Amino acid sequence: MSIDIEKLKKFGRNIAKYRKMKHYTQNQLADKLDISREHLAKIETAKRGVSINLLFNISEVLNIPEKKFFDFE
Repeated sequence: MSIDIEKLKKFGRNIAKYRKMKHYTQNQLADKLDISREHLAKIETAKRGVSINLLFNISEVLNIPEKKFFDFE
């Protein structure tokens, strides 16, 4: 089974959208997640996947339900 790159891109854009809505820079969110800014940038641009644990952490830090990141409409 192959990865749907378009869904991965939308997923990353959703993370970036909610990050910006909370007024976090990539550096600020990455610091709160204990990852590098480069790692976060790669997730937001679909160059890297995300573990379920990191997804839960992103959701908690941004106070956004996990399912919102999967809203591809």
